[in-house]
Amino acid sequence: MNFSGPRFVPTHPNIVELDRIGDEIAELCAHLDAATARLLDLIREFDARGGWNNGFLSCAHWLCYRVGLEMRAARERVRVARALGTLPRLAQALARGELSYSKVRALTRIATPEIEERLLKVGLAGTAEHVERIVRGWRRVDRKIEVEETAKRHKHRAVHFYHDDDGMVIIRARLEPQAGAVVIQAITAAREALRQRAKEATDGPAGPQFVDGPAEQRYFDGTPDGPTIEQQEADALALVAETALHHGIDPGAPGERYQVVVHVDAAVLADADAPGQSVVENGAYVPAETSQRLACDASRVVMRHDADGRITEVGARTRTIPPALRRAFEHRDQGCRFPGCGRRFGQGHHIQHWAHGGPTTLSNLTMLCRRHHRAVHEEGFQVERQADGELYFRRPDGTPLVESPPLPPIPTDPVAVLRERNAAEGIHIDAQTSKPGWLGERLDVGYAIDVLHPAATGERLTVSASAAAVTTADAD
Repeated sequence: MNFSGPRFVPTHPNIVELDRIGDEIAELCAHLDAATARLLDLIREFDARGGWNNGFLSCAHWLCYRVGLEMRAARERVRVARALGTLPRLAQALARGELSYSKVRALTRIATPEIEERLLKVGLAGTAEHVERIVRGWRRVDRKIEVEETAKRHKHRAVHFYHDDDGMVIIRARLEPQAGAVVIQAITAAREALRQRAKEATDGPAGPQFVDGPAEQRYFDGTPDGPTIEQQEADALALVAETALHHGIDPGAPGERYQVVVHVDAAVLADADAPGQSVVENGAYVPAETSQRLACDASRVVMRHDADGRITEVGARTRTIPPALRRAFEHRDQGCRFPGCGRRFGQGHHIQHWAHGGPTTLSNLTMLCRRHHRAVHEEGFQVERQADGELYFRRPDGTPLVESPPLPPIPTDPVAVLRERNAAEGIHIDAQTSKPGWLGERLDVGYAIDVLHPAATGERLTVSASAAAVTTADAD
């Protein structure tokens, strides 16, 4: 059956009023997006200038504490803020209310200054769903390329060594990034060990006295006839090989590899200003505050010395905090108790240090993560338990660090203030500002990626990005 004439479209009795409400929603959302752009500018500056570095792990942790953002949302705000610092077109579109924060958040996952203009057209032309689908497709292409490059690097790893005409051994290596980093770190450590060994062997009352031998010769900066950095690294590589052959190739269990022993006098544990030693196993100095922090939650062995420094007695190794007590305060605290943190894994902290007479009891213990344990011992932050059992934290200047800071005062009509502020900055927003250019066409993600992605063929890159984002129709 064929009908002629206009189609009958039922109208809602309050269609005009509903359109007005819809326009107000669209306009207010655009105002909020413009305000979000300003918020991200402030977050980026605050992050770059380290305003959060007063006891907090990161800018995201500070936002979680001070503003009340959920941690994942806080991390996203910081990520987007940093990204927009190098993407001025996307930042301006957000500031004008033309792009929503949702679109910008998605586009900044893949955007670079080289492709920013193309992605801006995608954001203006498509809906937020279109943008998300294109970004997911883009990242799939990137991951595929990355996997292919990783497999290619792995396939081409190699070490070549041969003898030159003069008998020297030439070694050429092509290593994967992680393996290369390990080798470089090992050579650097060996070079420093050789430098230290040479300094200890040659420093005497008359000053540096160079000695013969491949490991202890001329390792002093400024010596005209000293070895070049390349020669030092050659000696370091030989030392790495000799050490591996001498001690065996097996690196051992992680617990043994990463165990650190600190020697500290009892007087230093009780008073950081007291005379006495506080050194790690190799003799390097450790601040007394650091030793106190480590002693809060570590195995302890008490050694007694005579007047000449000889060891006269060695006690059994004991845990500062017994396992049962540890389980109790971990269950009670459920993570780091520093305001705004709450990380699940941490260390036991003696509120009154055991070296000062503080007991190892549940009431004198609390859990702090590594970062905040350091803040309390070495950065001047203070914590004490009140009579009601609650913890009270103070900054180094003595001001309180409350668990949940009060929110700033809100004006009576925040929407009017927002509109006035945007108008004062020359941002003109109406109900059509953030409306996409999409007209209902079906989105072909594969075609859009072929057109937009830099890895696509050159002839397709001339197609309009905005058209490709929302339609499969051929470009004019």
